[in-house]
Amino acid sequence: MNEYIDVCRRNRYAAANFKSGIESEIAVYLKDLPEFTKPIRIHFYWLEGNKKRDIDNVAFAKKFILDAMVKLGKLKDDSRRFVTGFQDSFIYGDKTECIIEILEQNDGKDL
Repeated sequence: MNEYIDVCRRNRYAAANFKSGIESEIAVYLKDLPEFTKPIRIHFYWLEGNKKRDIDNVAFAKKFILDAMVKLGKLKDDSRRFVTGFQDSFIYGDKTECIIEILEQNDGKDL
């Protein structure tokens, strides 16, 4: 998040390019997801190689993940109508990555 804020402060066009670049990198990992037509809940597992970054800065990346899902057509919108909630878990180890678990809902109940 701090990197994104720094870019935003410098130039709004550069910030748009920065965000677009991040979403393109994320899209590579999301391309095989199915298209979700029902509301979803997402559990984000943030694997961190160390404890240097604040967890709110780490979890900010969900914005880029959700926007990438919308751009890829995997999710119609990332509003409350389509994303009913999310959960964050932080795990510390040797690598840094994000694993997402998506639960599609049926009539207000998880499938």
